[in-house]
Amino acid sequence: MIRELVYKLVKRYRHSTVPRWIVLGIDMLIFVVAFVLTELFSLRHTADIEWSTILTKFLMMGGLTLLSFLAVGSYKGIIRHAGFSDIYKIILAGTIPLAVCWIINLVNNNITPAIITRNYLPSYRESLMMSALLIIMIIFSRMVMQRIYNQYFRRHRPQVNVIIYGAGAAGVIAQNALQQDLHYEYNIVSFADDDRVKINQELNGVPVRSVRDVLTERFVYQKHVQQFIIAIPNIRLSLKRAVSSHALDLGLVVKSVPHITMWINGSFSSSQIEDIKIEDLLQRETIKMDNMNIVREVLDKVVLVTGAAGSIGSEICRQLIQYKPSKIVMLDQAESPMYDLQFELRNKEPYRSYVDHMEFVIANVKDERRMREVFDKYHPQLIYHAAAYKHVPFMEENPYEAIYVNVFGTKNLADLAIEYKAQKFVMISTDKAVNPTNVMGATKRMAEIYIQSRSNVTTHFVTTRFGNVLGSNGSVIPLFKKQLADGGPLTVTHRDIIRYFMTIPEACNLVLEAGAMGEGGDIFVFDMGRPVRIYDLARRMIQLSGLRNIEIKEIGLRPGEKLYEELLATKENTIATYHPKIMRAQVRRYDLAEIDREYAELWQLMPTLDPMRLVAKMKSIVPEFVSNNSVFCALDQQATDSSSAAQTADTTHPADSTPQS
Repeated sequence: MIRELVYKLVKRYRHSTVPRWIVLGIDMLIFVVAFVLTELFSLRHTADIEWSTILTKFLMMGGLTLLSFLAVGSYKGIIRHAGFSDIYKIILAGTIPLAVCWIINLVNNNITPAIITRNYLPSYRESLMMSALLIIMIIFSRMVMQRIYNQYFRRHRPQVNVIIYGAGAAGVIAQNALQQDLHYEYNIVSFADDDRVKINQELNGVPVRSVRDVLTERFVYQKHVQQFIIAIPNIRLSLKRAVSSHALDLGLVVKSVPHITMWINGSFSSSQIEDIKIEDLLQRETIKMDNMNIVREVLDKVVLVTGAAGSIGSEICRQLIQYKPSKIVMLDQAESPMYDLQFELRNKEPYRSYVDHMEFVIANVKDERRMREVFDKYHPQLIYHAAAYKHVPFMEENPYEAIYVNVFGTKNLADLAIEYKAQKFVMISTDKAVNPTNVMGATKRMAEIYIQSRSNVTTHFVTTRFGNVLGSNGSVIPLFKKQLADGGPLTVTHRDIIRYFMTIPEACNLVLEAGAMGEGGDIFVFDMGRPVRIYDLARRMIQLSGLRNIEIKEIGLRPGEKLYEELLATKENTIATYHPKIMRAQVRRYDLAEIDREYAELWQLMPTLDPMRLVAKMKSIVPEFVSNNSVFCALDQQATDSSSAAQTADTTHPADSTPQS
């Protein structure tokens, strides 16, 4: 009967919080106990007990303690979630009466008559003992209440065995947060750390072992470990990648504790422990930039950014704002993404304070008349040209649009930059422009060639090349995430295909730095780090998702796609710059008159809308453009057959043969 009643009470009130006045009452009862114990200790050798003096001391110290509790608010916290901040408040609340008592005693001892009769206050020793007992017993009571709640008042929760990597302050905070979780019962089987001093010791009753000892199949199997939590906020990225990869290979779910700056209102809970994302494993160490170069380049200038609503263009805009140009003109043809960018920059800090210097323009770079209107209105001094079509299969099917935007759109801007005497023109190119195997890459190479040939005294033209960026629109990672959400399969074009990756902020920072150092006619290539096999990337993303039985399907190379990307053509090489991540490419120079003639001929072909004729002309301008897995491979075959026929003709009719009379 009694057992059933207790069960019903627990079930009914297990999610309720204890009213504040009850907590305050319990704390005052603890004060009474502390006072009694202190007095018993002080009066153990006293024969005559003056009850009036004891009562006066009790009322005086009780009043001080109650006022201290009310002022500090130590009773307001939710006990089941009590943490370091609550302990701090308890210590403060218990120390204030001690400090007041000591100050009054100090004054009393140095003046006559005394402010308060000495019999009304405890001595230094009594007040210290009382305060210490009060603090210790209140903290102990909180711990007991937490234990009772965790043991009896929570509903049954599934158990998760965890290893916490990091036996420091962040590791302890993570442990405390996990123990307060309402949905799972986390069992910390071990801490892991690289510090030899901490290994083989205990932290909050949990053993500390080396990473090598815990990340083994035997340990994981014996302890039934399910999660590996990284609780080292400032961990090196290379170490984070290595440890995470090892844990994933053992079938563990890998999570991490975010930096303290990411905690909500300065407090931390288990819900803030994040899943490791594939971007974390691909991310590289932070690049140090000489921002003074960019400041000198951008400060108080009118800057035009094309393709401003795209992944790269929008990040360039965000970074440019911090260098305080006199005006930043953001131009794009995509209405909805442009609206999103406008809303963000006008409403979020630190951008919205700069809103008076922003202009948002909807326009297409291939529209020469509209571009002239923009230049005539704003007279940009710096131009960052990120507008382009970039999806390889789409452009293979639509070469007319690729040429119109990527080649002649760039030509429009370059010609206007010279005409309006812009100081610098920085074009965002791609690694697919090197030895192109597709229309998109070839159009970007043609854009490079044109602006290289145009660099003059008034306008300096600079090109930057880099590979894929993490999280950009249309990149492989968002595609894999969508496929995972749909239950798979993950599709890769080829098992051995590799790509280079860098983060969007890193790429844009390097663009600004390279633009600042460029002197005209330069092509800068970035250190992209190590290439990543896309098949391995897909496998890692499946592991990170925690899903099982997700298939990786090989669908074959898409039109124009190649297995690997290059940053330099075979006849090119690089020379170092002052920045270790930026190299200056030494590339072939083109004759200005020849380029004008070739591009004029291509422009004359545009009205035909004939893909074969257009791409054939592109191949004559960019001889290294050899199509791959595309309908345009037929053009390469025709060129090969024509070359073979010419060689045969030369052999059959040698030049020194004598005609018959």
